[in-house]
Amino acid sequence: MTKADTFEFFRRLAEDNPSPQTELAFSNTFQLLVAVVLSAQSTDVGVNKATRALFRDVTTPAQMAALGVDGLKEHIKTIGLFNGKAKNVIALSEILVRDYAGAVPADRDALTALPGVGRKTANVVMNCAFGAETFAVDTHIFRVGNRTGLARGKTPLAVEKQLEKKVPAPFRIGAHHWLILHGRYICKARRPECWRCPVADLCVFKAKSSEPVRPG
Repeated sequence: MTKADTFEFFRRLAEDNPSPQTELAFSNTFQLLVAVVLSAQSTDVGVNKATRALFRDVTTPAQMAALGVDGLKEHIKTIGLFNGKAKNVIALSEILVRDYAGAVPADRDALTALPGVGRKTANVVMNCAFGAETFAVDTHIFRVGNRTGLARGKTPLAVEKQLEKKVPAPFRIGAHHWLILHGRYICKARRPECWRCPVADLCVFKAKSSEPVRPG
C-alpha cells in the first residue's frame, strides 16, 4: 500500500468515525488497566458485563487489593481465564499501591512490568489514558494489517512496527481504534464484508465478498 493509499485509508475510516473510542467501559485509568487485562481472550461485551457491578464499588488499586483474589473472582467468573486474571489484577493493584502511590504509571516499560500486563495491554493504556501514539495489535489489527496490505508481519510486534512507520501523523492516536473496529465489524475473520467496506478499493485482498442476497 502506497503512502497516498495509507493516508486515504485512514482518512475514510476517520470520516466514518471521527472520535473512535475503546468499547471497554471504565471511569478512570486504573479501571481501564483492569478492563484491558481482563479482556485477554475475552470479548469487550463480556468484560463490561462482568465489571459493571465491580467498577461501581472498586475505583482504586487500594480498594481492589482489599477485595482480594476470591472477592474479585466472584465478579469476573463469567469471563475466560478468570482465576489467573484475578491473581494478576490483585497483584498489580498491590504493586500500584506500594510503588506508585495508587497511580497508574504513564510509562510502557513500567506497565509491562506489572503482572498480567503485556505489550498490547500497555499500548492500549498508553493510548487511551495518556494520548500516546501507540498501536495495540490484537487479533483484529493483525488480520486487518496483513489482509489489506497496510502493515504486514508474521508477529504482532512486526505489525506494530510497520504501523509505527506507516501511519500518517493526523491519524496516529486513533489508528488502533479504527483498525480494531474495522476488523470487528467489517473485515471479519471468516466472512469479511467487503461489499460495505469503505476502503475495499485500497485493499490488496482479492477475494472480495459480495453483498448477501436477501430473499424476497
